[in-house]
Amino acid sequence: MKRSTWMKCSAVFIIAMFVAVFVLELDAYARAGGGRSSGSRGSRSSYSPSKTSPSQPASPSRNLTSPAPAAPQAKSGGFLRTLGAGMAGGLLGGMLFSSLGFGGHGGGMGGGGGIGLFEILLLGGLLYGIYWYIKRRKQNAATATSSPAYYQASGPEPVSPGYAQPSYAAPQDAVEDDRRRGIGYIKQMDPDFTEDKFNDLCMDTFFKIQGAWANRDMSPIRNLLTDEMYRTMQDDAEKMKREGKFNKLENIAVRTVEISEAWQEQGKDFITVRFLANLLDYTVSESGEVLSGSKTDPVKFEEYWTLVRPVGNNPWQLSGIDQA
Repeated sequence: MKRSTWMKCSAVFIIAMFVAVFVLELDAYARAGGGRSSGSRGSRSSYSPSKTSPSQPASPSRNLTSPAPAAPQAKSGGFLRTLGAGMAGGLLGGMLFSSLGFGGHGGGMGGGGGIGLFEILLLGGLLYGIYWYIKRRKQNAATATSSPAYYQASGPEPVSPGYAQPSYAAPQDAVEDDRRRGIGYIKQMDPDFTEDKFNDLCMDTFFKIQGAWANRDMSPIRNLLTDEMYRTMQDDAEKMKREGKFNKLENIAVRTVEISEAWQEQGKDFITVRFLANLLDYTVSESGEVLSGSKTDPVKFEEYWTLVRPVGNNPWQLSGIDQA
């Protein structure tokens, strides 16, 4: 009896530790914005950025070695974590349930050393959860094949604030038509606007923001960020300082920078740009110890940055970052 109780208590302790470690949300950082989606895309915030057709290499690709130390992203949540936590929590609850004498003896609740009704119900629930998750993934994948809604200005003038109801059109043609139309509207109000000049501006903005992020201080590039983005990124930078962490970004090479969407709404120009790049991204402590990431293995990432400005020849600001 004592041996059985000791083994049960040990198992409960091990499972409890597993839950604590597995479910724990780890704060981590990866490049500017923490490697997560944030900010706003105006009326298109609820839609994922449009994918562009044939990628064009950035002109030119550039490298940057950040002066400060670092951190890659540890994604929070996720199905496997939830699943593992559910399994562990269920097993823990089952063992406690049994240990309190509610397991029954030889009856429906599972007597003796065999599997009981509680365990059967737990297993059934787990299998149903897996089935539901796979089914939802398939539905989401099917939905993703259709293009997002595209808003069109109600009048010929780009400054018109009115937009038609969203329409779901053929993927690539709709994306390209929407992009060209948006750029055309922007050019009407800013004749000096060109895609090449804008891409160069985006490259400069990208490197300036990454450098400020690595230095854990966004104030030098405050003018490049909307109020929302500045608050979000500055809060993250200050949190890194409090925790004594540095997000080290080295050998940043931008492979592609291209406009994926362009539109106008409420007297503002919006352009979403696709970045494809790779870099060394790792986190170190104040003593220089590598906490996560790698000093030698570069990571590749794809992000969509949305910039906004008042209509006309005005300065652009970063309003949102979306992960691909």
